[in-house]
Amino acid sequence: MTTYAKGLEGVIANESALSNVEGEEGRLSYLGYSIDSLVNNCSFEEVVFLLHRGHLPKQSELDALQTRLRTDRNLPAGVIDFLKAAPKDAAPMDVLRTAVSMLGLYDHRAAVGEPNLEKDAEVALSIVAQTPVIVAAYHRFRQGLELPPIREDLSEAAHFLYLVNGEVPSEAATRTLDVAYTLHADHGMNASTFSARVTIATLSDFYSAITSAIGTLKGPLHGGANEGVIHMLQEIGELDKVDAWVEAKMARKEKIMGIGHRVYKVLDPRAPHLRELAIQLTEELGEPKWIQMSERIATIMREKKNLNANVDFYSATVYYSLGIPTDLFTPIFAIARAAGWTAQVLEQLRDSRLYRPLTLYTGPTELMPVPPISER
Repeated sequence: MTTYAKGLEGVIANESALSNVEGEEGRLSYLGYSIDSLVNNCSFEEVVFLLHRGHLPKQSELDALQTRLRTDRNLPAGVIDFLKAAPKDAAPMDVLRTAVSMLGLYDHRAAVGEPNLEKDAEVALSIVAQTPVIVAAYHRFRQGLELPPIREDLSEAAHFLYLVNGEVPSEAATRTLDVAYTLHADHGMNASTFSARVTIATLSDFYSAITSAIGTLKGPLHGGANEGVIHMLQEIGELDKVDAWVEAKMARKEKIMGIGHRVYKVLDPRAPHLRELAIQLTEELGEPKWIQMSERIATIMREKKNLNANVDFYSATVYYSLGIPTDLFTPIFAIARAAGWTAQVLEQLRDSRLYRPLTLYTGPTELMPVPPISER
């Protein structure tokens, strides 16, 4: 007898060693290393190596990875032309989706059919390196600005902020974004990762898999939630209006963005790290109302609904405090998650099976005659 689970909730569809999401306990780990230890002791580049190679790098291995990422940053001329020609009012996630798909036109290593794991590993790093450049380039071009020269002396987090703002960021800003990248790098069989694995399981090409993931992440019930949080705070406006706003939302049974999680039944283990960064940033900027409003919303929802804030709830304030435009919040999520998506695709290719779940049919059970069109 087949069990029906709407939305595949609770269904185990594959096995993975990459990330362990323990929802009941509120724990997250990558290949056996807790997210807390990784945030406190590793850079995002070390996490990329860990996810791709299965162990933490030695210094020589990290140096080689960083060199590869930094020399892979330049985009094909055709992709640059597209980014310049794209509508200035396009959603950045739409531009990112299309540009990543275009990368596949220029990268002949990414072939359809039986995998070449050595070439696929190279493609994976190229995607990690070029995704942030796409996001930054489109943001610059839509403002009528040129993209600053690509540099090879900056970390992934520092280079993205440099490209977006045209100046080398502070150590504090770089560290903040680096932590955010690490926290978002992978997260089990979430919707976008599932999309990527389903696509690559057909033996499609690597870029098609990542394009599928980006399209899935775009939705407000997945990566788009962090944009919704800052829009919510802007709508409320002031700290003294929070209680009434939340009460009205609850009375109408409307969703409050950034609250609750599909898997975590207790506090999202990523949230405290971003909460701490949000507090530090808003104090430094002298604009504490956003985190104060966030804390009040979190308190009300915890007390009245027994729901906790998730990673999106605080990442919105962090990105906003870094001066990043709201519509780049989800693309930044994609930049970080590219590390996990590519690792998940590589893992799928090593021992792949086509995904083919069943459907619980709810249509007519008796076959009916087809009447002539004149009698319908």
